[in-house]
Order: sequence, then C-alpha cells, then structure tokens
Amino acid sequence: MDKIDHKLLKDCINRKSEAEYQLYKLCYSYLMSICIRYTRNENRAKEVLNMGFHRILKNLKLYRENEVPFKSWVRRVMINTLINEFRKEKVHYSNVLYVENYYETSSYSEINEAVERLDIETIYALIAKLPQMNQQIFNLYYIDGYKHREIAELLNINENTSKWYLTVAKDKLRVMINEMDLIAKKVEG
Repeated sequence: MDKIDHKLLKDCINRKSEAEYQLYKLCYSYLMSICIRYTRNENRAKEVLNMGFHRILKNLKLYRENEVPFKSWVRRVMINTLINEFRKEKVHYSNVLYVENYYETSSYSEINEAVERLDIETIYALIAKLPQMNQQIFNLYYIDGYKHREIAELLNINENTSKWYLTVAKDKLRVMINEMDLIAKKVEG
C-alpha cells in the first residue's frame, strides 16, 4: 500500500466511485487495524474507519506523493479522525488528572521483558482492557510513535498528564501480565 497508483488517486479526486471503492478495499485492512487499536469494539471501529476514509477522500487533493508515503498519510488522517471522535465523546475530560511533578524511572523496563513472552494477539487484548484514555496514550506513544508533546497537543492535555497516563497504563499492563504468569504457574504446578 506504500505505492498507490497515481491514476487511481486521480480518479478518486475526480469522484469516480469505482476508484473510491478500489482504494477503500486496498486500505481497509490497514486502516481497520488502526481503528481496532483505538476503539473498544468492532462496530465502533468500522464506524470510525468510514468517517476517516471519508476524510481521506475529501482531502486526497492535498496529498503530496513526492513528500510522504501514502500509507503514512492515510495513517495520520485516520489517527486524527480517531482522536477527534475521542474528543467528541468528552467522557475522559471528567477523569483527566493533571500531574505536574512526574519523573520517569528505569523501573518500568520489566514490562518490556514480560511483553517479550507474549504473542501479539495477547498483547493487543491486554491493551484493549486498559481504560480508554490510558489505551489511547499507550497506542499513540508505543505503537504509533508519537512523543508526549505531540500527544498532549492532540488530546489537549498537559504533557506531564500524558506521561502519567502512560505510566498508569504500563502499571496496569504489568499487573495483568503478572496475573497471567501466576495463572500459568498454577496450571503448570
């Protein structure tokens, strides 16, 4: 999907429905994987994917092939759509906690060792169990590679608050992984 046919894009810009459908089929699985990471159910993921794809088609004329790979561009549009939808829900605003005195420590490296023992489906399942704001920030930081400053701007929160939510997410994941280890040890022993 990195290289999309220029003619296909041009036909989409010219609103040819057959080309739009072909582009949708080409992008569907990639975009759906992004949406599933950020939503809590498949129906909501499909709904947001369609909103995001509509934005992709609407803004396709702004895409510059020689500046950025198509896959990166559609990913950015989809993530922005997901964040906008997240903001609309406004549920998280009542739960936002501003933490000004945050200091990173090296004690969080154990989670990396534990994650190495798990398969990808299990990791995604555990991430999906996190509270929505923690899940959102965990995905943005670790999976999509955003910096805390960028996350803070996207979610309209303080940079330290982003760090706090990420720390809480890692703590909760560590607890879930430890619980899985205890269950596995009981089954083995």
